[in-house]
Amino acid sequence: MSEIIPIGPYHPLQEEPEFFRLHVEGERVIKMDIEIGYNHRGIEKLAESKSWDQVVFLVERICGICSTSHPAASINAMEDLGGIEAPERAQYIRTIVCELERIHSHLLWLGLAGHFIGYNTVWMWVWKYREIICDILDKMTGNRQSYAMFKVGGVRRDILDEDIPWFLKMLDKFKPALDLFKGAVMDDPVIHARTKGVGVLTTEQAKKYCVVGPTARPSGVAIDVRKDDPYFAYEWLDWDMVVLQEGDVFAKVACRILEMYESMKILEQCFKKMKPGIVDLHVKELPPGEGIGRAEAPRGEVYHYVRSDGSNFPVRYKVRAPSYMNIFSNEVAVLGEQVADAALILAAVDPCYCCTERIIAIDHDTNEEKKLSSSDLLRLSHEKTIRVKKELGIS
Repeated sequence: MSEIIPIGPYHPLQEEPEFFRLHVEGERVIKMDIEIGYNHRGIEKLAESKSWDQVVFLVERICGICSTSHPAASINAMEDLGGIEAPERAQYIRTIVCELERIHSHLLWLGLAGHFIGYNTVWMWVWKYREIICDILDKMTGNRQSYAMFKVGGVRRDILDEDIPWFLKMLDKFKPALDLFKGAVMDDPVIHARTKGVGVLTTEQAKKYCVVGPTARPSGVAIDVRKDDPYFAYEWLDWDMVVLQEGDVFAKVACRILEMYESMKILEQCFKKMKPGIVDLHVKELPPGEGIGRAEAPRGEVYHYVRSDGSNFPVRYKVRAPSYMNIFSNEVAVLGEQVADAALILAAVDPCYCCTERIIAIDHDTNEEKKLSSSDLLRLSHEKTIRVKKELGIS
């Protein structure tokens, strides 16, 4: 007789309220039901009462971790609607902000992944060096998060040429840390044992579920908006798409680490290629019509649609975030895995975190309920790490 372990709808490992009902036999997951739709903030409806410029600030609040990805897709949609092409220098600045955010988002996820499997040293070191990236963003935009840089027709602030040497110096300071993370994570036998062959999403399954970003690319699906439909300055730069084949949790970790190296290449090229010029076309209004905008967020493709009747407000606004596409792949990725690995697999698609920390396990035979907090899940995961160490003969 199977038991049910619900995770959610409120749980620290989930980006938004989402409900995962695990059907387990012993310690093995045999089925998972997924329910979403618990959280409705009305962003799309609110956009209809905001001016075009205000909408960009509004969608920046959709996600706190990747707060420039939605504005990127938003202005792409509005510029598609108006047939607008932003100045070259503005496109470079937009790209710089996007790639800095990609690095800090991947670092945030990597640190929390280390914490979840019991490697708090990885967590602390990753987040320490993430401060370098946040310091760069702070000096460049005035904010460590929610940068408010993008607008239709350009950017709100220029980058001072005298600051560029400092930015490059800080990136050079970050490079050894990135090598440290690569060595610490990709060569560690315990991390290999905890993540390799766990939560495998095959190429066929990835295509079937239409996953995007670092959920798709580790499964052999070469999809990236920056390459497939270049925007901002990406088509002027030399960089590689990271595609792996294993499809397991380790591949998702490796993909994000290797992507940070590519982001560093992009950033250095932007700073060196960026020429003096204007950064804002001062667009005041948009014509009637429709527009679509895409951007490659740290989690994958963000898609925005906008419709205008010629007024200063959109008459329809639609958003599709990458987590919406990635979450349902867990239906197959978690099958056959242990309960101690289930939450790790769910977190591997990089959802953000909610607040309330309780779930309830129900024994169908006794009809008894057992509450499991996030601490209980961490304990299960840490206990497995200890068992793996003993099996590998590591003290």
